[in-house]
Amino acid sequence: MESVKVLEQLSQGFDCSQVFLSDASKKYGLMDDCMAKRVSACFGCGMWSGQVCGAVTGAYMALGLKYGHSSPNEKDAKDITTGKISQFNKMFEDRYNSILCEDILGYNLARPDELERIMYKGLLTVLCPQVVSEALEMLDTCMEEG
Repeated sequence: MESVKVLEQLSQGFDCSQVFLSDASKKYGLMDDCMAKRVSACFGCGMWSGQVCGAVTGAYMALGLKYGHSSPNEKDAKDITTGKISQFNKMFEDRYNSILCEDILGYNLARPDELERIMYKGLLTVLCPQVVSEALEMLDTCMEEG
Protein backbone atom coordinates (compact mmCIF):
# COMPACT_ATOMS: atom_id res chain seq x y z
CA MET A 1 0.00 0.00 0.00
CA GLU A 2 1.38 3.38 -0.97
CA SER A 3 2.14 5.93 1.75
CA VAL A 4 -0.52 8.29 0.39
CA LYS A 5 -3.21 5.62 0.83
CA VAL A 6 -1.97 4.91 4.34
CA LEU A 7 -2.20 8.64 5.11
CA GLU A 8 -5.77 8.73 3.78
CA GLN A 9 -6.82 6.07 6.27
CA LEU A 10 -4.88 7.65 9.13
CA SER A 11 -6.65 10.94 8.28
CA GLN A 12 -9.98 9.14 8.68
CA GLY A 13 -9.12 8.36 12.31
CA PHE A 14 -7.72 4.87 11.90
CA ASP A 15 -4.45 4.01 13.61
CA CYS A 16 -1.33 2.48 12.08
CA SER A 17 -2.11 -0.98 13.45
CA GLN A 18 -5.61 -0.84 11.97
CA VAL A 19 -4.42 0.31 8.55
CA PHE A 20 -1.77 -2.39 8.55
CA LEU A 21 -3.93 -5.34 9.62
CA SER A 22 -6.83 -4.25 7.42
CA ASP A 23 -4.62 -4.18 4.33
CA ALA A 24 -2.87 -7.45 5.19
CA SER A 25 -6.21 -9.13 5.91
CA LYS A 26 -7.62 -8.11 2.54
CA LYS A 27 -4.49 -9.19 0.68
CA TYR A 28 -4.13 -12.57 2.41
CA GLY A 29 -7.77 -13.36 3.22
CA LEU A 30 -7.13 -13.43 6.96
CA MET A 31 -10.37 -11.85 8.25
CA ASP A 32 -12.98 -9.33 7.20
CA ASP A 33 -12.14 -5.62 7.27
CA CYS A 34 -14.39 -4.73 10.20
CA MET A 35 -12.90 -7.43 12.41
CA ALA A 36 -9.35 -6.52 11.38
CA LYS A 37 -9.92 -2.90 12.38
CA ARG A 38 -11.61 -3.81 15.64
CA VAL A 39 -9.06 -6.38 16.80
CA SER A 40 -6.16 -4.02 16.04
CA ALA A 41 -7.78 -0.86 17.43
CA CYS A 42 -5.87 -0.90 20.72
CA PHE A 43 -2.40 -1.24 19.23
CA GLY A 44 -1.86 2.11 17.50
CA CYS A 45 0.72 4.64 18.64
CA GLY A 46 2.88 1.95 20.17
CA MET A 47 -0.01 0.56 22.22
CA TRP A 48 -0.80 4.16 23.20
CA SER A 49 2.45 4.35 25.14
CA GLY A 50 5.18 4.69 22.51
CA GLN A 51 6.07 1.02 22.79
CA VAL A 52 5.98 -1.51 19.92
CA CYS A 53 5.09 0.22 16.63
CA GLY A 54 1.53 -0.43 15.42
CA ALA A 55 2.84 -1.63 12.06
CA VAL A 56 4.88 -4.26 13.90
CA THR A 57 1.95 -5.40 16.05
CA GLY A 58 -0.17 -5.53 12.89
CA ALA A 59 2.47 -7.73 11.26
CA TYR A 60 2.55 -10.02 14.29
CA MET A 61 -1.23 -10.37 14.16
CA ALA A 62 -1.16 -11.13 10.42
CA LEU A 63 1.61 -13.69 10.84
CA GLY A 64 -0.24 -15.28 13.74
CA LEU A 65 -3.44 -15.52 11.72
CA LYS A 66 -1.62 -17.15 8.81
CA TYR A 67 0.88 -19.39 10.59
CA GLY A 68 -0.03 -19.44 14.31
CA HIS A 69 -0.94 -22.50 16.30
CA SER A 70 -4.31 -22.96 17.96
CA SER A 71 -4.06 -26.40 19.52
CA PRO A 72 -1.79 -27.69 22.28
CA ASN A 73 1.64 -29.00 21.37
CA GLU A 74 1.77 -27.70 17.80
CA LYS A 75 5.53 -27.27 17.91
CA ASP A 76 5.99 -27.10 14.13
CA ALA A 77 3.44 -24.29 13.72
CA LYS A 78 4.90 -22.43 16.70
CA ASP A 79 8.41 -22.76 15.26
CA ILE A 80 7.25 -21.45 11.89
CA THR A 81 5.50 -18.48 13.50
CA THR A 82 8.52 -17.67 15.65
CA GLY A 83 10.75 -17.83 12.58
CA LYS A 84 8.43 -15.51 10.65
CA ILE A 85 8.41 -12.98 13.50
CA SER A 86 12.21 -13.11 13.71
CA GLN A 87 12.46 -12.60 9.95
CA PHE A 88 10.08 -9.62 10.09
CA ASN A 89 11.87 -8.09 13.09
CA LYS A 90 15.24 -8.35 11.36
CA MET A 91 13.99 -6.57 8.24
CA PHE A 92 12.21 -3.91 10.28
CA GLU A 93 15.13 -3.29 12.64
CA ASP A 94 17.56 -3.18 9.71
CA ARG A 95 15.48 -0.33 8.31
CA TYR A 96 14.42 1.52 11.50
CA ASN A 97 16.94 0.33 14.13
CA SER A 98 14.12 -0.53 16.53
CA ILE A 99 10.58 -1.87 16.68
CA LEU A 100 9.59 0.76 19.25
CA CYS A 101 7.41 3.67 18.21
CA GLU A 102 9.25 6.04 20.52
CA ASP A 103 12.62 5.15 18.98
CA ILE A 104 11.32 5.45 15.42
CA LEU A 105 9.66 8.83 15.99
CA GLY A 106 12.31 10.10 18.38
CA TYR A 107 9.56 11.13 20.77
CA ASN A 108 6.96 9.43 22.95
CA LEU A 109 3.35 9.95 21.82
CA ALA A 110 2.11 9.35 25.36
CA ARG A 111 3.84 12.50 26.66
CA PRO A 112 1.88 15.66 25.80
CA ASP A 113 4.96 17.84 25.31
CA GLU A 114 6.56 15.26 23.01
CA LEU A 115 3.29 14.75 21.12
CA GLU A 116 3.35 18.48 20.36
CA ARG A 117 6.81 18.08 18.81
CA ILE A 118 5.64 15.07 16.80
CA MET A 119 2.70 17.07 15.46
CA TYR A 120 4.83 20.15 14.77
CA LYS A 121 7.33 18.09 12.77
CA GLY A 122 4.55 16.30 10.88
CA LEU A 123 5.89 12.87 11.78
CA LEU A 124 2.43 11.28 11.93
CA THR A 125 1.66 12.44 8.41
CA VAL A 126 5.05 11.74 6.82
CA LEU A 127 7.03 9.14 8.73
CA CYS A 128 4.20 6.92 9.99
CA PRO A 129 2.64 6.34 6.54
CA GLN A 130 6.10 5.49 5.21
CA VAL A 131 6.70 3.01 8.06
CA VAL A 132 3.34 1.29 7.52
CA SER A 133 3.86 1.11 3.77
CA GLU A 134 7.37 -0.32 4.06
CA ALA A 135 6.34 -2.75 6.82
CA LEU A 136 3.58 -4.10 4.56
CA GLU A 137 6.25 -4.81 1.94
CA MET A 138 8.31 -6.61 4.58
CA LEU A 139 5.26 -8.69 5.50
CA ASP A 140 4.89 -9.64 1.84
CA THR A 141 8.38 -11.10 1.95
CA CYS A 142 7.58 -13.09 5.09
CA MET A 143 4.32 -14.38 3.64
CA GLU A 144 5.91 -15.38 0.32
CA GLU A 145 8.60 -17.54 1.88
CA GLY A 146 6.75 -20.71 2.85
